[in-house]
Parts: sequence; C-alpha cells; structure tokens
Amino acid sequence: MFPATERVSWCVSEEAMRRLKLQWSWLAILLVSCLRTYASSASKPNILLIMADDLGLGDVGCYGNDTLRTPNIDQLAKEGVKLTQHIAAAPLCTPSRAAFLTGRYPIRSGMGSSTKQRVLFWTGGSGGLPPNETTFARILQQQGYTTGLIVLTLLIGKLTGLFLVKWKAIICFALCGFLFFISWFSSYGFVKYWNCILMRNHDISEQPMKLEKATSNVLKEAVSFIERNKHGPFLLFVSFLHVHIPLVTTEKFLGKSRHGLYGDNVEEMDWMVGRILDAIDKEGSKNNTFTYFTSDHGGHLEAQKQNTQLGGWNGIYKGGKGMGGWEGGIRVPGIFRWPGVLPADTVIDEPTSLMDIYPTVAHLAAGIMPQDRVIDGRNLMPLLQGKVQHSEHEFMFHYCGVYLHAVRWHQKDSGALWKAHYTTPIFQPEGAGACYKSGMCGCFGEDVTHHDPPLLFDLSSDPAEIKPLSPDTEPLFDTVISRIERAVQEHRQTLTPVPQQLSGYNNVWKPWLQPCCGTFPFCWCDKEGDSDRKFFNQGKNRETVKQLVT
Repeated sequence: MFPATERVSWCVSEEAMRRLKLQWSWLAILLVSCLRTYASSASKPNILLIMADDLGLGDVGCYGNDTLRTPNIDQLAKEGVKLTQHIAAAPLCTPSRAAFLTGRYPIRSGMGSSTKQRVLFWTGGSGGLPPNETTFARILQQQGYTTGLIVLTLLIGKLTGLFLVKWKAIICFALCGFLFFISWFSSYGFVKYWNCILMRNHDISEQPMKLEKATSNVLKEAVSFIERNKHGPFLLFVSFLHVHIPLVTTEKFLGKSRHGLYGDNVEEMDWMVGRILDAIDKEGSKNNTFTYFTSDHGGHLEAQKQNTQLGGWNGIYKGGKGMGGWEGGIRVPGIFRWPGVLPADTVIDEPTSLMDIYPTVAHLAAGIMPQDRVIDGRNLMPLLQGKVQHSEHEFMFHYCGVYLHAVRWHQKDSGALWKAHYTTPIFQPEGAGACYKSGMCGCFGEDVTHHDPPLLFDLSSDPAEIKPLSPDTEPLFDTVISRIERAVQEHRQTLTPVPQQLSGYNNVWKPWLQPCCGTFPFCWCDKEGDSDRKFFNQGKNRETVKQLVT
C-alpha cells in the first residue's frame, strides 16, 4: 500500500499524462492539417493560358501549314496534346472571349447582339461582362492562386484602319460625338487618346498606347510575372494583340515570312510564345505548369488592303471571322502541355470548346464552380489524359449574335459528327468565300439565307462543308434533323432573359465612363517610361529580359 503522499504524487502524474496526451493529439491534428494544406497547394499546377487574336487554324505548322514558321507552337504540340475539333463559342472576339472567361454561351450573359453592333467599340461604353458573372480567375483566386492578365486591345476605329466598319455607323458616331462634344473637338480629334490605352491594374500607365512597344511590353510583363510568382501557384492569361490588324510587327520580323506583313506577324507571335515558355523553363516550372494555346476565333478573311491579304487562313474550313456557324470562323487551335501528367505528341479528334477551359482550370485548382447557373463547358482532364475516349459534348450551338445559325451533334455511338445550318451569311460578291463588300458578314435580315430544311453536313467525312446532304442522299436525314431540333428546344428552355450588353445604348461612348490619364479631355501620359527604367535596373530582371526579348 502506497503512502498518502505517494498516492497524491501518482494522481498528479496521471493527470499530467492525460494533459500531455491531449496536447500531443492536438499537435498531431495540426501537423496533419498543415501537411494536407501543403500537399494540396503543392499539387496545384501553375496555369498559363495564351490566346492569339484572329489566328486562323491553317496558319499554324502543326495544323498543316508548311509555309509559315511556327516552331515554338509546333513544339508545344509535340510535347503535349493537340485538339483538332476545338471550337470557339462565337466567331467574333467580344462574345467568344466572354464565353471563354465564364464557361457559358455568350447569350447567357447578354454578350450576344441582336443588332449589327456585335463587339464593344469604346473603352468609355457601358457594356461589358455583367458583374454577377464569375470568371475562372475569381475561382482560382479563392483557391490561393496569384492571377495575372496581360492584354493589349486596340479600339480606334476605321479612321485609323484597325478594323472595318460600315461608313453609316462611322457617320452616326461622328454626329453623336459632335452633338455631345462640340465645344471640345471636331469629329474624332481625341479618339486615339481615349480608346488606345495601356492599364496596370486599375491605373492607366500609357495613353495613348505606343504600338511600337506592344511586343516588348507583353514579354516584359509576362516574364516579370513568372519570375515574381515562380513558387506558385499562379494563373497567367496572356492575350496577344497578334495577329489582329493593324499587324504591329517589330523590325526584326518585317519582311522575313513568305506571306507579307500577316506572315511576319504570325512568326513574331510564335517567337513570343517561345520566349514566354523559355521563362517558364528558366524558373524550373515546366513540369508544374499546365500550358494552353489557342485563338479567340478563326482568321479574318475580309481583312485586306488593296490586293494585300491582312487576315489569316483557315485551312480547308469554310468561312472565317464573324460568319456564324461555318467551321472556318469557329474551329481554332487547341494545344495543351503538362509534362508527366498529359501524354506527349497526342492528337484528339473529339469536339471540345474554348468554354471547357473554365471547368478544367477550376478542377485543377480544386475550386468550386457556381451552382446557381448553367455552365456549358466541360472538364477536359479525363479526355486529355486518355481516361475517357469521348468528349462530354453531345450538342454544340453556334450563334451569330443572338441568332442560332447552326448546331453540331456528336453521335457517339456511331462516330458520326452532324452539323445542321439553319442560317448562313450571304457572301459578296456572289461566288466569293467571304463578305468582301461589307467587310464583315451579318447575322440576320437581308445579309443571310434561311434554310428549310437545314443544310446538313457529316463533318466526319466532309469537314470542309462542301457537300450538303439531303433526304435523297442520306437515309438518316430526317432522323438527324429531328434529333437536332429537339436538342435546340431543350437548349432554349435553359436560356433566361438578360440585358443585352451590346445594345445601342451600351455601345455608345459615354464621357463620364472614359478612362483618362490626365484632365479630361486631355488624356495622355507615359508612366511606362519610368516603369521600364526601374525594371531594367533590377539586375536579375535585366539579364532575363535581355535573353528573352532580344
């Protein structure tokens, strides 16, 4: 029998042991939690998204071009997965990019137009992506990603030759400008200062933007972002000005291609892709970076100056930019690389969409997509990794503004790929392959032809859409059309009315919304000069940029 003092001492030791065990239990739980958090963070890849502007599918070597040099893009495809049926949600920049950022058809967010104004013309307009839409960048930010967007956009107008607009529209805008600002300017006096700007976060750093510095600015920002965030995870979206007119090209590439200024611009863009990939490699991030390259839509066939072609080539595919559902305007490059995770030198012929990037990167970041809305994109990882053989897309709907022009049906059990055109643009002059007289094909009215029954093609045997089928030549004609029409009805039941962001009012220039560096209307500044000096005075950055930009 223990003495009383010993019994007390034993009791105290037992209580201490219980406390110690409790403390160790909490420490173990905390340690496991930290390890899980670290493992989760470490398993999330960096994400690099590169988008060209107006690049035709037929302009890239790995998609069949043997006259333009695109070695860096071709190497990216050799090291990863190439998609041959990668489809833009619209054949025009504004709605296509809205769909890319949201994973939803443009009509769902009001980014489809019922008028001839199908893109945003002014930085001082009230139209744009609605604030209730959630981009994939927001989802990744919530998962600890550092996000970066590098985009150069030119919105100057026909008077400076950047894009083609009917003169009636130009005159209308000029009259409105005169009525609103008669005391400030005559017609388009300050437009290049107001509409052509470079912004860093929410601040204007260059107004007007210096076009001759566009290439170096993109590379400088991309390299700097990759260096600052090399420990990741990061999301970097680089949206090129290339290869949109006016085809701003540095002297190093002028006259070097076999296809004039457009070819020079394509080859410079490929060089830029290579420099960005070099920056990833230099930081040792290649194996932990999910890389994607694409274009917002097909090449602009009508982009011409006299007899010089300033737009792209869409290969065997009919049509181009702005042309509703024709393949040339919506079939774009789709190249993915993630060494050790995605197979190398792989080609996938299944239908996929630019909208698929939204759920794919959300999945990679372990993010949660919005549950209160329809997401039209599908996670591509199972398809890219070869875990499944077929795309999740059965039907794809091809809009021109708010007008449904065509529908694609991927009949998985038979392998057939049907496409029905309800409406097609009228090319001019007659017999041409584009709308050369107007500069851009229309979506409705006298600019289109309605087909009843629809034009039906089997893309698996006729990808160029040359030979429309009929009940006489295709026994399944009525069955296919009936199934597609049922899918259209089901799709339309998922649409809800939303304000049109590209309406006439939203696309009118509003001075109170105009970004201005200075005192309106005298909007001009150059803060990038100071930024360049600071950037190049940093030893490591200076050496890196010398290697990557020169």
